[in-house]
Amino acid sequence: MARARAKPRTKRSGDRRTAQPVVAEVDGGLAELMPDRDRPRAWSLFIDGAPQSYVDLDDPAYLNFEYQRRLGHVIDLVGPPGKPVHAVHLGGGALTLARYVAATRPRSTQQAVERDAALVQLVRRELPLDPNARIRVRSADAREGLAKVPDGWADLVIADVFSGARTPAHLTSTEFLDDVRRVVKPGGVYAANLADGPPLAHLRGQIATAAGVFPELALVADPAVLRGKRFGNAVLVASDHPLPIAELTRRAASDPHPARVEHGRTLTDFTGGAVAVTDAAAVASPAPPPSAFR
Repeated sequence: MARARAKPRTKRSGDRRTAQPVVAEVDGGLAELMPDRDRPRAWSLFIDGAPQSYVDLDDPAYLNFEYQRRLGHVIDLVGPPGKPVHAVHLGGGALTLARYVAATRPRSTQQAVERDAALVQLVRRELPLDPNARIRVRSADAREGLAKVPDGWADLVIADVFSGARTPAHLTSTEFLDDVRRVVKPGGVYAANLADGPPLAHLRGQIATAAGVFPELALVADPAVLRGKRFGNAVLVASDHPLPIAELTRRAASDPHPARVEHGRTLTDFTGGAVAVTDAAAVASPAPPPSAFR
């Protein structure tokens, strides 16, 4: 099927040129790039109406989505401020977090794996990367792309993969996390964007699965999500070394939409006896309710 090749249109608004939405068919559905009227070169990416990414080309260190700010805190705490890292991004979208790493940790080397080749082309064309950013983008399934990363290569692996607003089943299992653990160097960090709502069975199962692979865990989320009051995102952080819980807690609490950090015994209690997920039993994360994106 031919892919639409759309360009952002502009129109005169007084002396100001205003960008217009870009709409194109991609492998995952209908992609829409919507300009932010308050930030001249900032765009939101939607796939079939579900928000996927937000990018400010003038300020790639600006993170607009709540969960991306929380992942930004994890990126900031992976090592000394500004130190280059090796990072793997499973799920590319508009490459928001890869751009953030490049802006805040110059000279970092990054690999991004995005299955939707047409989306990769759209993003490269309409939201071009800084030519000095060392970001390699591979069009492949996230798990297949991860399998090609050398042992112990990554300081940081971030999983933010959604298909039809759901995390694919094969990216929720112990076998998947075993390969993540293989790629993460000692002292490195794995962080995953998870989405769930009441009764939080998927989220609890993902914590139990990670606990069987990594000895150190933390969960960052809106208190209302943790209480099962609404559907939302939670960031799971894992490592083989102790995590910077105090600083992560401080940063999460000071966000415009404050989050809570659970770890240790409280996180174990939250898991509530959930069991680890295997490939044989894995299912996709639950679909968000229609009200989730309003």
